[in-house]
Parts: sequence; structure tokens; C-alpha cells
Amino acid sequence: MNSFFKLILLTLMTVTLFACEEQNIDNQQVNKVKQETKDMDDRKYVAYQKDPLKDPIKKSHENLLNKYATFRLTTDVSHLSMNQRSMLPLLIDAAKIMDELFWLQSYGPKKTFLDGIKNQQLRKFADINYGPWDRLDGDKTFIDGYGPKFLGANYYPKDLNKIDFEANAKEAMKGLYTQVFRDAKGELTFSPFHHIYATQLKQASALLNQAASLAEDEGFKKYLTLRAKALLNDEFKASDLAWMDMKSNKIELVIGPIETYEDQLFGYKAAYEAYVLIKDLAWSEKLAKFAAFLPQLQAELPVGDVFKTEIPGTDSDLNAYDAIYYAGHSNAGSKTIAINLPNDESVQLEKGTRRLQLKNVMQAKFEKILVPIANELVAPTQRKYVTFNAFFANTMFHEVAHGLGVKNTINDKGMVRTALKEFASPIEEGKADILGLYMVEKLYKLGELEEGEMMDYYTTFMAGIFRSVRFGSSSAHGVANLLRFNYFAETGAFSFDEKTGHYSVDAMKMSAAVTSLSEKILTHQGTGDYAGVKQWFAKKGHINDQLARSLKRINDAGIPVDVVFEQGMKYLQWAD
Repeated sequence: MNSFFKLILLTLMTVTLFACEEQNIDNQQVNKVKQETKDMDDRKYVAYQKDPLKDPIKKSHENLLNKYATFRLTTDVSHLSMNQRSMLPLLIDAAKIMDELFWLQSYGPKKTFLDGIKNQQLRKFADINYGPWDRLDGDKTFIDGYGPKFLGANYYPKDLNKIDFEANAKEAMKGLYTQVFRDAKGELTFSPFHHIYATQLKQASALLNQAASLAEDEGFKKYLTLRAKALLNDEFKASDLAWMDMKSNKIELVIGPIETYEDQLFGYKAAYEAYVLIKDLAWSEKLAKFAAFLPQLQAELPVGDVFKTEIPGTDSDLNAYDAIYYAGHSNAGSKTIAINLPNDESVQLEKGTRRLQLKNVMQAKFEKILVPIANELVAPTQRKYVTFNAFFANTMFHEVAHGLGVKNTINDKGMVRTALKEFASPIEEGKADILGLYMVEKLYKLGELEEGEMMDYYTTFMAGIFRSVRFGSSSAHGVANLLRFNYFAETGAFSFDEKTGHYSVDAMKMSAAVTSLSEKILTHQGTGDYAGVKQWFAKKGHINDQLARSLKRINDAGIPVDVVFEQGMKYLQWAD
């Protein structure tokens, strides 16, 4: 056994002993937490119990699995030092704990559920979806005997009265890191995540502290230490600020309760997830210059001055990475190809955000999904405009655009996130998509985008709509793309040939639609127009007959909807 693998083995043994020791020391506290949440645990999963008398298979499991193309997460890690290599299994083990916690938030205990599925292909599909609901098909059940997925997942009691909750719930019950349940008397109460999941979070925290002891980059060491502490108290701002300050680390970890998409009832609650990433130094250097344009781009947004008084943080940066591990929310259903964090509005205004482009996963989706879609639906004369560079840029500027516009309403309705409630996430994704393309136009005219032409970005963007619409109405990205498809169709940004079934972009009308749609979304957000957004989603957030035929054509061609990963230490490239 060489010295490197001896070091990994010793590290894993140390972490296991440390975690066990920590758990024994705090048994009393863990028992207290269990007692406090007993009533919640007794009721938590009752709505999802399966009727054993029913046939468990609703659809052909072979067809279900065909929705996903398998892709191996790997990269060359031979340039990492011995300490950096030894950190990777620790970070991946911490990510696996986030995976366990997301199962509990979205469905319930993983093992009990999966062990009840005898067919291995169906079991794999259930594992991909973190439960019996198809995340790429509007959360429809694919195993008989289960009811519809509760929009509030496991964040709230299943009998919650939404209107009553909004009117009377304590503010803490609407917090990102609290879970709402009923006490023994049937009254609403709540408990913070770090109490409910204390045992698992202590184990994850210990792993991050162990990784921090091996970190050679001081910024990464500080982040890991603060994040380890934050997992235990749900106070994440200090670690978010430290994460923003990191510049030179070769390894990246995103971990914790972060995005709110799983809470489709209100969009209040965060879901546990994790990414372990390796920085692509060459690509990152190419992207570094774009963050400096944010203040100028904010000032030039196509909306009234009152909507752009907030100044984006100038400490934002752009980097490219190869992903080596996804866990929890990020791994459920459709897979993220770029990250824009942190979500804390105060951190965004103070320091901006970091944009992480996941290049290897992006390449996989481009080759396995986007190009085949273009070959089916894009007019032959325009297929040459569908390029990876345009796909990468459109995705990258989508993430950059999250930092533009408004975080707080202009009329004292509070933050946009809370004013628009369950519509906040999908309209934010719609904003980022359309402002991303708006930014591409601006930067192209300034001569900052050296490769390709604007038709590349327009045509690739259009093809990307068909890719994302397939994520379904349960996905914030899917709904955002439905709204945009219908808007573009109405404004003539693209035309449809009924005879051939092909779409063609009209560059001038596309540019005009980008501007007008940007203004529409920014106005809805800035005014906190919940009623207006709700009406828009109700009227235009659906698949029309033309789009349905196009999507059927894609499906009949056997084009996968998304990717599923082979991932873990054994897939990494170690040789120098």
C-alpha cells in the first residue's frame, strides 16, 4: 500500500473515532432533541405510507430510467498535494450526510423506502428522485399506493392551512432553517434544523474540521472551520462571508441547507445539499474579467431607475470547476450546471456572489442532450449556431444575472423572496435567464466576447429552452422556461414551421423580446406583485399544443432529459 492511500486510511479511521467519541459525549443532548421532536416524528411521514395491496409499478421502469444519461464525474487530481488529496474523502463523506438529511426533508427515511422496492431498476429511479415522485414529470407518482407529493415536503404538517399559516404563524416558523410541526396538543410549533438533525450534523461538522486541519489554503481553512460551526447553530453568514473571500483554493466545497426550491408551498425553507469541486485554473483565468462589468450592467438594465438603486457587490468572481460529487438537493432530478451563491441578500449587497461554472457537467448536458435536441427541432440552416461556447456563456451569465436587479421591493413589501412567496424562485430563475442573455448582448457589443456571433447565443438559448422545459412544472427552472417560451412565441422571437416541426430564430425580434421581458420581470419583482405574478403563471406557465408536439418528438427520439452520475473516490484520475 503506497503512502498516499495509507494516509487516506489513517484519516478515515481518525474521523470515525472522533465522530463516535463526539456522539457518546453528547448522548444526553441527542436524547433531549429526540424527545422534543417525538410528536413530529410520529406524524412526519404518515401521508406517504404505501398501500401494500396495490401493484407497485405504474410505468415501465425501463422507460423511466431512459430519462437519464449516465455520466461519470471525474477529473485529474494529480496536481493536488497529498494533504489536498486526503481532504477529498472527508468532504465527500460530509456530502453524503447532506444526502441523508435531504431524504428526510423531502420524503423520509431512505433505507426503509428503498428496501421495499424489489425491482432494481425501479429502485434506482426512486433513488434518483429521492422518493416515489418523478421530479422531471411534475412530481407525478411512479409507484402506486402513494399520494401526491405534499408541496411543503416535510417542512410542514400535511394538514397545514396555508392561509391561516401566512396570517398567524410566528416569524420563526417562516425561517429558512426551521421545521414546523404539531405538538401533542395539535398546536403548530417549530424546531430548528440543528436540533432536529443534531446527530448527523455533528458528524458532518467533525468531518469539516478534520478537512480544515489538512487545508493548505488559509481562506479555505477558515471557511471549513466556520462552516463546521454553522452546521451546528444554523448561523451561516460568517461562513458565507469567508466563502466569498476565498480566491486561490484548488478544492471547492458547497455544503449546508441552501436552496428553497423543495418548499413549493411557500419557498421559505432551505434544503440540504453539497458539491465537491476541483477548480479548472485555465478556464477560471479566462472568466475573471467579467465580474468587473456588474455595476455598469446594473446601471443599464432596461427598467426605471427606481428598480436599480441597489449596487451589486464588486467582490464577485467567476470560476470554472469540474464536479466530482453531488449530494442532496443538488443531486435530485435535474442536475445543476452552475452555482450562484450565497443566497443571503445582505452578503450579496456587501460582497456580491461567487459564480461557479461546472464545466464537465455542462459539457455532458451539451453533448448528450442539447445537440440531439437541436438536431430534432432547430431548422437545419441554424443548427451550426448551437455551440458549446455559447451554451457555456449563456449558463455563466445566467448565474451572474442573479446578482442584478433588486433584492428588496421598492414599496416596502420587504424582500422580493418573501413578497413573491412560492413564485419567488421560478421568477428569479426567469430573471437570471433573460438578463443573462441581455448581458451577453451588451458584452458582445462592447467586444468582450471574442468567440462566435450573436446568432450563436440566440440559437443556443432557444435550444436550451426545450432542454429545461422538460424538467417539468415542479422545477423552478422548468416553469421559468415555459413562461419564456410562450413569451417568445407571442412576440415572434422565433417562428415555427408546422410542416417540418422546426424552429428558427429572428435575431431582431429576439433582441426586442429580451429587453421587454427583462423589464416585465424586474417590475414584477421590484413591486412585489404577488397577484400579478400568480396570474401570469396561471395563464402562461403551461405547455401549449405546439410545444407538447415538439416535446413528444424529442421523447420519441429517445433523447434523455437529464444526467445521473457515477461518482466517488474510485472514479478520480490519480496518476501524474
